[in-house]
Order: sequence, then structure tokens, then C-alpha cells
Amino acid sequence: MPFPIDRPRRLRKSERLRGLVRETHLHVEDLVQPLFVVPGEDVRQEIDSMPGQFHLSVDQVAIEADAILRRGVPAIILFGIPENKDPLGSGAYADDGIVQRAVRAVREASPELVIITDVCLCEYTSHGHCGIITDNAVDNDASLDLLARTAVSHAQAGADIVAPSDMMDGRVKAIRLALDESGFTDTAILSYAVKYASAYYGPFREAAGSAPQFGDRKGYQMDPANREEALREAELDLEEGADMIMVKPGVAYLDVLAAVKQTFQRVTAAYQVSGEYASLEAAAQRGWIDRKAVVLETLLSFKRAGADFILTYYAKEAAGWIKEKY
Repeated sequence: MPFPIDRPRRLRKSERLRGLVRETHLHVEDLVQPLFVVPGEDVRQEIDSMPGQFHLSVDQVAIEADAILRRGVPAIILFGIPENKDPLGSGAYADDGIVQRAVRAVREASPELVIITDVCLCEYTSHGHCGIITDNAVDNDASLDLLARTAVSHAQAGADIVAPSDMMDGRVKAIRLALDESGFTDTAILSYAVKYASAYYGPFREAAGSAPQFGDRKGYQMDPANREEALREAELDLEEGADMIMVKPGVAYLDVLAAVKQTFQRVTAAYQVSGEYASLEAAAQRGWIDRKAVVLETLLSFKRAGADFILTYYAKEAAGWIKEKY
């Protein structure tokens, strides 16, 4: 029998040839760096559960954001840890809130940087849930006004994009209406449309001090077993006015990411969450993996599955690697 005509290895014999026929490409412009903002001045304290990531005061966030932009990373997303918490999460929508101050500082220092803000109440509430509590349960409809107020306050401070992560039903419509009525028609919404009740969030909850004080978030975040429901969630948020949608977490939900992108063909993000980051860091510290190679392979997997951009704690560092490799 003659050897088959097709020899796929022909197109793999050199790096330049492999690059010529490569289907998926990872660019620095595909990355978004999350940052944690805390009260105080000159604070840059490493987060125990997330080595290489820091709690940063407003002045330090401005410095870090400028360094991120100089690496070529186009955007950051800000998470705030307030000095005080209360049942209504009032720090989330205060004019002088921690994120609002950080947005103003970053906007002044790095006007070209795209600023995304996380819109949620969990970091700001004394009970740690993402909405108002009524009769020992999260009250979906009563929470919408506070989420909308938070989004408007972020837009007033100068945010380009607001990203609701609370998973309350109807919050995208409430936010869109509030933004438009306040004159922020150009402020975009990146919805955490598909956010699972995942065990991968542990390190983030420590970093943000946002663990629930009772119960869990399974009543409003998605069941990890459900895929079709993800399509329904994405559809609803797009109908309500979301400009972009997100799937979170990342690697464990690549099938969902691919399905969402293929179904709607809209701008879709993936979030490589804290537990994914911490797992890679732990393995790398023990010498079990090639850290740089595994991180780049993982980021590439998001792009292959359909992500238009990736929120990742590796954004600043990976920017240099991508420039070297590609």
C-alpha cells in the first residue's frame, strides 16, 4: 500500500512554518489585568493566596495601571475592598468609594487605558452576599436599584465599561436604563452573563474579603452541571442591553465558552479566575510544570474556544512573553 498522500507533519517542521499555518493567535491586546484596591496610602501588599498579586492603595493602583499600559495591555478591571462594610453595601455606590477614587486616579495618570469596573455588592456588604438580604435570602428585585446606582457612580468617575457580576435577574436592563437616564449612553456593559457557582473562586474571596457570612451563592450563581442554561443566561443579558458577555470560570468551562460564542457571535470574554491562577502558581513553585509555557498554553486555549479577550492575573507578565514568542 502506498503511503497516504496527506502528511500533516509537513506543516510542522519549523517554527516559522508552524506560525504561518497557525489557526489561533494570542495577542497582548487580548488581555485584561484585574487589580485589587484597598484603603490607605503607599500600600502594596502581596496577597497570600495569590502570589505575585497585590492589594494596592489608590496611589499605587495608578502607578501599576501605568506600568500595565506600558506593557501594551489595553485594559484593567478594578475590584474594591472598602474600609467599612454594612448590610446595604453603601461603599459600592458612594461618590468617594474606593473604586470611584481609583478610577479617577487611573484616568488622570493613564487616560488611554480602558477602565472596567466590577459592579457587585459582595465586597461591600457585611453579610458578603451580592444583593440585599430580606428574610435571610438575597432579594433579587430590591438589589437592582443599588447595582444600577453603583454602575452610574463608576461611570461618573470615568469608567469606560461596567461589569455586573452579581447574577441578579434583570440587572443588565436596570443598569442600562440608569446609565442612559444619567447621560452615560456611551458607557458599555460587560455582563458576567455566565457565572458559575464555582469552587475556583476561593483565593479571590480571601483577597476581596467577600466570602458569604452565611449560606452560599448557589441560589443565584449557575449550577456547574448546566450548559444549556448558560445560553439562556447569555441570551437574556444580550436582550437587556449587554454590549459584551463573559463566561466565568475559564478552563473548566471551555465547552460553555465555545457554545456561547458560536451561538451568539457577540463579543465574548473569559475570566481565568483566582483558583486557576493559584493552582498554576502552586504547581510552578514546586517545579511540576513549566510556568511560562503552561500559562501561555492556557491563555491560548481561551482564544481557541472563542474568547475575544481574557481577564487574567497573568496579563501584565504574559504581555512580555507574548511579545517574545510571537
